[in-house]
Amino acid sequence: MRLKPNSRRSFLTKGAGSLAAAFWADDVLDALPQNTNTNSKPSDLKITDLRMATVNGAPFGEPIIRLDTNQGISGYGQDRDGASPKYALMLKSRILGENPCSVDKIFRKIKQFGFDARQGGGVSGVEVALWDLAGKAYGVPIYQMLGGKFRDKIRCYADTDTSADPKEFAARLKARKDMGFTWLKMDLGIELVEKTPGTITRPAGQTDRDVNNTEHMFTGIDITPKGIEMMADFVAVAREAVGMEIPISADHFGHISVKACIKLGKALEKYNMGWLEDMIPWQRTDLWKFITDSIDVPTLTGEDIFLKEGFIELARNHAVDMVHPDVLTTGGILETKKIGDACQEYGVGMCIHMAESPIGALAAVHVAAATENFMVMEIHSVEVPWWQDLVNGVEKPIMNKGFVTVPSGPGLGFTTLNEDLIRQHLDGGYFEPTPEWDRDRSNDRLWSRKKDSGPIIWS
Repeated sequence: MRLKPNSRRSFLTKGAGSLAAAFWADDVLDALPQNTNTNSKPSDLKITDLRMATVNGAPFGEPIIRLDTNQGISGYGQDRDGASPKYALMLKSRILGENPCSVDKIFRKIKQFGFDARQGGGVSGVEVALWDLAGKAYGVPIYQMLGGKFRDKIRCYADTDTSADPKEFAARLKARKDMGFTWLKMDLGIELVEKTPGTITRPAGQTDRDVNNTEHMFTGIDITPKGIEMMADFVAVAREAVGMEIPISADHFGHISVKACIKLGKALEKYNMGWLEDMIPWQRTDLWKFITDSIDVPTLTGEDIFLKEGFIELARNHAVDMVHPDVLTTGGILETKKIGDACQEYGVGMCIHMAESPIGALAAVHVAAATENFMVMEIHSVEVPWWQDLVNGVEKPIMNKGFVTVPSGPGLGFTTLNEDLIRQHLDGGYFEPTPEWDRDRSNDRLWSRKKDSGPIIWS
């Protein structure tokens, strides 16, 4: 066989002489390029477009982000459930022309435009799409770029529909266990008992709107001994149905006082709860620590925190026992990995909140695989039969007996979106052009901001 002067085989045989002939058979040399993405030259990759498509019912409004490039490959992310697509679209002018493989550089440029809760979704979703592109460009899964994986399967828990009948509620939790879930979750709110006289103390005439717009500590709502007993009975009946061997976590207690949180926590101690979640707003570090130190039940918060600093403050003060970031709120994949690693230094475990499409789920799976102190991840679409079919090319079912297998494909791990299915559930157009977002004049230079000067307001 005649060799081209600059071919791989020519290089190897010239460089190693007869040694190459002994160790590099022709079929091996021919196979060398097969694992290289010849359609992509990572150093020359540039972002050329950002487009959106919103999917309804999976389980909420899911704004999917697509980043296109000059080399014909696209990366996918998604905004936080129920968030406005504009949170991501306004970032377009800041990232056009950038090399998506420079994930951290771009993130440091755009993170100033995120905020806690749903406002962090745009930055986070774009960051996820950058990682997807980088993985595709280099032909490796995201977890590998984060340092490799600690586990091959990701343990999950699923929320359970509530019922005012403790036995029915317990039966629904038992059904989750029978599906293979090894960690359970229930909503244990005051609405389960408040229609029974003598269970709740609250200011007369107070409306739900009043309560929802008021921090928990300022509503004047408390739970009576009768109410505490009734709420604890829901857990007691659930424990009878599923046994004591499996964790049961609880959430959505209502906007109740700090002392009410403590009374309820003490009443639930004998049921070995997995955790009590978001009892008060996450920003109240001292009050969280007061609750955590007052009860022998694990506490957890964090699904609305943008960036790592809020989590580190909670962990450093041992204000909660576990943190609960959402990858599509925190700032994305790398920021969530940093959160887990930082909290591990304080002996605080990391669970992951996830109530989004398979794109958001796979982003969380890669973080969970690559973070040592990860414990369990939420899955929120067990009753949506078409949820997993929104993406192609990953192991199905995605959720299998309470676990998700970590995909080994490049980037997020799926091959294509299911366009026909997405079109059936669209809210608006399917990745329509967004030229109106190509330019956005603003003097948003990071070095113009004074240290500790508060939020930036652009004119």
